[in-house]
Amino acid sequence: MLGQSDRVVAGAPGALDVGRHRARDVLRRGVRSARASVRAATGTAGDLPSFVIAGAQRCGTTSLFLDLCRHPQVLAPSGKELQYFTLHHARGLDWYRGCFPRLGPGQHTLEASPYYLFDPAAPGRLAAALPDARVVVLLRDPVARAVSHHRHSVRTGAERLPLAEALAAEPARTARAQRLGPGSSRGHRLLRQHSYAGRGRYGEQLERWGAAVGRERLHVVRSEDLHADPARHHAALLGFLGLDPAPLVSPARHTRRPPEPGPDPLPRARELLAGAFDDDTPRLLAVTGWSRAW
Repeated sequence: MLGQSDRVVAGAPGALDVGRHRARDVLRRGVRSARASVRAATGTAGDLPSFVIAGAQRCGTTSLFLDLCRHPQVLAPSGKELQYFTLHHARGLDWYRGCFPRLGPGQHTLEASPYYLFDPAAPGRLAAALPDARVVVLLRDPVARAVSHHRHSVRTGAERLPLAEALAAEPARTARAQRLGPGSSRGHRLLRQHSYAGRGRYGEQLERWGAAVGRERLHVVRSEDLHADPARHHAALLGFLGLDPAPLVSPARHTRRPPEPGPDPLPRARELLAGAFDDDTPRLLAVTGWSRAW
């Protein structure tokens, strides 16, 4: 609960807009889940994915998902963020199969749930269910990612605090989520909505994934590099996934928005998060083999 000293973000969406957004999202996910359950119960479920986009949030995963769904060998699942290895694991593997199409020779399907990278339980669950699947991870300058994450939470009505106050509140929110336990939907919601700095600790997250699935099954790329030279990085990704070469005709930019009014929050965010990732950067470089981070 917000205290009297908490300042509400100027220009935050109204209650009616937020309510409509949440109702639309709940309805869409409910319909998708019901269809998966019916397919599982009637024996018409599909085939499991060959590859998974595991993260990170606000790094271009939606655009990459749409790009891959255009490939002639790829059939799209029932939706992008299935969250089976995090929020919905108790529904069982048959439910998960119900989210995918049946595949013919040489065909593949995929999913993209950027919360997977951050949730400690996801790597082991995925490794057990998909022992041969490949995992793709997009990473972005962690400070820019945190700013984008905060703006997204404000737009959806999940955040009422300005950036500085939200970053200051993050440790307490994270501790509250941990006290609620790994099976708590409220705990998951706190982490998904308010882990602005925590999600930028890419090194420790990738270490978990490498240990679970093997580093040879991880393909990690900077979003900035992908945007700067999309054709080259798209071709490298197709090779990693075992897909035939295909031209990237028009890269999707699903979540790009025009600049918001007011001063650029990035310089202030760099001050607030100065040194926050210093101890994690060597771990990131060790996992990826990169010579630099950001």
